[in-house]
Amino acid sequence: MIITLKDGSKKEYESSMSVIDIANDISAGLARMACAGEVDGEVVDLRHVVDKDVTLNILTFNDDSGKGAFRHTTAHILSQAVKRLFPEVKLAIGPSIENGYYYDFDKETPFTNEDLEAIEKEMKKIVKENLQIKRFELPRDEAISFMKEKGEDYKVELIEDLGKDEVISFYEQGEFVDLCAGPHLMTTKSVKAFKLLSVAGAYWRGDEKNKMLSRIYGTSFTKKAELDAYIQKLEEAKKRDHRKLGKELELFAMFDEGPGFPFFLPKGMVLRNTLIDYWREVHNRANYQEIATPIILNKELWLRSGHWDHYRENMYTTVIDELDYAVKPMNCPGGMLVYKNKMHSYRDLPLRVGELGLVHRHEMSGALHGLMRVRNFTQDDAHIFMLPEQIKDEIVGVINLIDEVYKVFGFKYHMELSTRPEDSMGSDEDWDMATEALRQALDENGLDYVVNEGDGAFYGPKIDFHLEDCLGRTWQCGTIQLDFQLPERFELEYTGKDGEKHRPVMIHRVVFGSIERFIGILIEHFAGAFPAWLAPVQVKVLPISDKYNDYATKVVDGLKAKGIRVEFDDRAEKIGYKIREGRMERVPYLLIVGQKEQDENKVAVRSRAKGDEGAISLDEFIARLEKEIESKEIIEAEEK
Repeated sequence: MIITLKDGSKKEYESSMSVIDIANDISAGLARMACAGEVDGEVVDLRHVVDKDVTLNILTFNDDSGKGAFRHTTAHILSQAVKRLFPEVKLAIGPSIENGYYYDFDKETPFTNEDLEAIEKEMKKIVKENLQIKRFELPRDEAISFMKEKGEDYKVELIEDLGKDEVISFYEQGEFVDLCAGPHLMTTKSVKAFKLLSVAGAYWRGDEKNKMLSRIYGTSFTKKAELDAYIQKLEEAKKRDHRKLGKELELFAMFDEGPGFPFFLPKGMVLRNTLIDYWREVHNRANYQEIATPIILNKELWLRSGHWDHYRENMYTTVIDELDYAVKPMNCPGGMLVYKNKMHSYRDLPLRVGELGLVHRHEMSGALHGLMRVRNFTQDDAHIFMLPEQIKDEIVGVINLIDEVYKVFGFKYHMELSTRPEDSMGSDEDWDMATEALRQALDENGLDYVVNEGDGAFYGPKIDFHLEDCLGRTWQCGTIQLDFQLPERFELEYTGKDGEKHRPVMIHRVVFGSIERFIGILIEHFAGAFPAWLAPVQVKVLPISDKYNDYATKVVDGLKAKGIRVEFDDRAEKIGYKIREGRMERVPYLLIVGQKEQDENKVAVRSRAKGDEGAISLDEFIARLEKEIESKEIIEAEEK
């Protein structure tokens, strides 16, 4: 048989061989690093036997799937340690996830921090034992009996839900056996750098009607240095947590009276409105028209749009005049009605219509997370109605607009092309045409992207923008969705050059995605130290004593006259205390005034970036700050 490797080279073998044996034949070093294999595009176990001509890729920790196998193995080591220390605990599931793994356990009392320490210690013992990891299969009925004998009720349920023809596989390491499809490493010895991070509650199978389980989260790496760097990054992320900073900086609040429904405080509203003002500026330049549509619309509209059938479980509903209504989870159907409000000609297209629409979606309580996952939020939506021949130009125009916005905030990003999901509507022909149009727009403009199969919206394929913050974390914000379905369902029309009625094509797109979530990302990205143009308070004036309050008032008035957001700290506190508080509040500029400043008609500038900068005239400072605000310059904050 002939094995074609990733680099195009070929290896020929006379008889069948396992993936790990082939890796060993290529290089002993590669075999030591191997975590899994990829045979003809399918991720397989290292034990997988190859017996025909294939394309083979040996996956290491540097590959996402290799990383997944490594961390999945760590999850099994975790569950083995738990069963050793708490034999009565029942096992649920334990997959690898981005940046780590978790395992769900049915334990009568939650795990404590002391438990985690003991479990981690036991995990280290299991690694040192160098247990060989073996895979075996059982017929379905035997697999059910096997798990019943062990008292693993959740595993029995999982097997019973599998089809009769499914292969039921298990992995064994020492005395521990777990139901699992794999893949896994060859031995526990390879997993040396790991850490248990936290415990949380999780409903079995994510259903609130099921029992609450204890979920232990952890991470693992091949090298201790990489683990230490990741832990350090987590500590930095804790300092930047937008929930903590949002409270400290008085930006927003969450109350028990409205779980998942954020309250924006005065300073948070300044930040929010500044973002919205920028959004309007960008969209006015790009010839978008702004509209507003109602929050509540009747069931018939949502049936027509497809949301009632495809999105009903996430919608809030009510009854008005004995008719069913829904609070909108998306702005699109309202935008369809706006388009239908008048007749359109081909000369009107492309028609770009934007909306800052408040939407509501029912999220499970366990999924709520500050501003990142809420139940009501404002989408910076826009819908572009266009001719088929305008599709590529409009997609490129949206990509350029999103690129401009993200660069203002200093974000890097990557794009993903998401294709047709299983739950979708429309013909194969429409989906193929829409997907190809997005692909061509990306390819012809030389843009890098990855394909995310099956993750499109139910009405069309999309391009998602994943921005990267200063800690290297990625957030999906912007999206461009090409839609042939809603124009059809809403019978949208325009009059063509031929005088006949035609169906427009439309784009759904957002830039921020959600104003609330984008603010949460910005808080963490900048650690609350926003660029001057965004900062709720841009300048704070601090008189050394109340003797200089009159001069400080003139400084404040001069700044306000130029539209600069300023606060006056006239409290009878020591100046050192006032400066420390101003720094804690992340104010970009503190202006200290005393006798010398008053006599010379100046202000002593203390900036977040450079600290004490000395005294300059107020006019000079205002000109400098106005330039910084106008350019939206990002000046790195002074190290704390």
